[in-house]
Amino acid sequence: MTGDLLEGLAAPAMEPLAEGAVVLRGFARAEAPALLAAVAAVTAAAPLRHLITPGGLRMSVAMTNCGEAGWVSDRRGYRYDPRDPDTGRLWPAMPSVFRALAGRAAEAAGYAALAPTACLVNRYRPGARLSLHQDRDELDLDAPIVSVSLGLPATFLFGGLARSDRPRRVRLEHGDVAVWGGPSRLAFHGIDPLKDGEHPLAGRCRWNLTFRKAR
Repeated sequence: MTGDLLEGLAAPAMEPLAEGAVVLRGFARAEAPALLAAVAAVTAAAPLRHLITPGGLRMSVAMTNCGEAGWVSDRRGYRYDPRDPDTGRLWPAMPSVFRALAGRAAEAAGYAALAPTACLVNRYRPGARLSLHQDRDELDLDAPIVSVSLGLPATFLFGGLARSDRPRRVRLEHGDVAVWGGPSRLAFHGIDPLKDGEHPLAGRCRWNLTFRKAR
């Protein structure tokens, strides 16, 4: 088999979302078992929790973090913190399989290799959702966002720079990776309520890994 053919087989199926935003179809599928094993290690060290928004609402998505900083929310607002507020301990170190995947995905989407400092780990059970929001708490808004989907499929909402912009509805499957930056870095995005189902590796849930350069 020629090198050109091998290179063609390795190329991800890239689906444009907007200027600077793409979905890499199946990009993480082969690594899913290793990624899920790393998720289990992270959640054992820093258990999942349902954060409270500044307005006092309990989020339906269960969350935790790994890396140099973790995204947290409470009555005081949204922010990054180097320590888990539940325990006072540093967040778990980011697994090497996470860091390497984030860098490769950013490059495949046309960006410089991302060196993430934070990974938000989200677990969606059936019915859980994430309302439209912007990722704007990071100090480095030039770096793209890399978002990895594992487990049950979900409907990804990807809008514009105003909350009122009508979002695209994109089905994300196990192993898909969404990357957005540049003119789409502050695009509003979210997840529709997760439909029930059973995934052979993840069971009745969806995991999402969101990599950011937070500090």
